[in-house]
Amino acid sequence: QVQLVESGGGSVQAGGSLSLSCAAYGYDYGFYCMGWFRQASGKEREGVAGIDIYGTTTYADSVKGRFTISRDSAKNILYLQMNNLKPDDTAMYYCAAHGRASCSVWSKYNVWGQGTQVTVSS
Repeated sequence: QVQLVESGGGSVQAGGSLSLSCAAYGYDYGFYCMGWFRQASGKEREGVAGIDIYGTTTYADSVKGRFTISRDSAKNILYLQMNNLKPDDTAMYYCAAHGRASCSVWSKYNVWGQGTQVTVSS
């Protein structure tokens, strides 16, 4: 059974940084696309960043220049480095994956982690 397990969430003041990790278990081949999503209270879930197996990345406009997605394909681990955090970044962050191309098409992601909370105070 495939599992995605996130870690690294927490609380930070505006302008601070946090790093998230996501380990994939039960899938030996590596997902073509892995990504991070977030859902703030009362809002719809939105795609934040995606990365393909070759390292090509895509970002939501709201996080460009502040967040960096990366992956260690050999270890099946996904990362998200978040810098200059803002209160609007407060949300539950989810790791997700899928096995086809087009990592910027958020609707294609079909394997999900349980989420990790990120809270940014002003």
